[in-house]
Amino acid sequence: MKKWIALSLILLMMLNGCSSQNTQPSEDTHNNNNGSMTNSSDNQTIDVPNTKELFAMDTYMTLKVYGDNSSKVLDQCEMEIKNLESIFNVNDTDSDIYHINSRSGSVVQVDQNTAAVIEKATDMSEKTDGALDISIYPVLREWGFTTGEYSVPDEKTLQNLLQFVDYHNINVNGVNVNIPEAYAIDFGSIAKGYASDQLVSILNENGISSALLNLGGNVYALGTKPSGEKWTVGIQDPTNSTDNICIVKVSDRAVITSGNYERFFERDGKKYWHIIDPKTGFPADNGIISATVIGKNGAECDALSTALFVMGTDKAIKYCQQHRDIDAILVTKDKKVYLTDGISDSAEVSDGIEYSTIARN
Repeated sequence: MKKWIALSLILLMMLNGCSSQNTQPSEDTHNNNNGSMTNSSDNQTIDVPNTKELFAMDTYMTLKVYGDNSSKVLDQCEMEIKNLESIFNVNDTDSDIYHINSRSGSVVQVDQNTAAVIEKATDMSEKTDGALDISIYPVLREWGFTTGEYSVPDEKTLQNLLQFVDYHNINVNGVNVNIPEAYAIDFGSIAKGYASDQLVSILNENGISSALLNLGGNVYALGTKPSGEKWTVGIQDPTNSTDNICIVKVSDRAVITSGNYERFFERDGKKYWHIIDPKTGFPADNGIISATVIGKNGAECDALSTALFVMGTDKAIKYCQQHRDIDAILVTKDKKVYLTDGISDSAEVSDGIEYSTIARN
């Protein structure tokens, strides 16, 4: 479950009825909190946003856009989200993903967005040495994270399923996609990040320079607030859903977190979460309990937040040291916080929390 708490200007921004979320943008305005789609009139001053709320991709989303033509732009954004949802939904029999999975072993022609996400995902898999792998879907399904019918698979079952998990065997040629028989893919680790990138493109094309997009907790802060201030985003304390462990000020950046408290179940006193290590088939348990990635590309940040979580503390820190194009906030089991040096001046860690800076040459 995810919970993201707004801090800026004292007003809290909550999404009622939604599972709790782990990153929350701050704003000067208050949401309607009724779970329905809303957008305000265009007849307003430029420092008051038009807002649209909707439910898509299995989560509540809030889009706040500033500008004279923001109402029409919000309609375009909603259409884009709905379009992406229709082709990415693994359970929709008309979606690209369903067709790919149900016709494994055959070539399937897909929408260019689907092909683009697969190429981005496999590229990130390569960069992270397989810590991210969208072909993990059969294992996720066995654990029940795709259906809600949870169970703890035995190791023999998992080892059998892991035979069908290997991003190297996902083939994309233009808009033609092929996966081997018994393979299945899912975009849960990258879809909302990719969607935010598409929305930012729409906003840029329409001359919008200030917006805050919250896609179920996947935040993209476009430009700055109309006042010129950066946006403030709170990172949830993984051990306390009512507190932030850190806040960070950003502009033109995605802020995306993966944590072991987002989706989980318990059996016999043990907690099992949905972030699966592709090498073992079990929930990744390598020292990190929350990984936040901050960067210009939402899809990359979405994928990397999962990958860094899977890598564990030492490998994640090493990855961050070698990649200056992203920033990260890592929270470990012993509740230490690691911040990359690119955001150390714009982040504020909560009192009493031990933290270190990840230095990069």
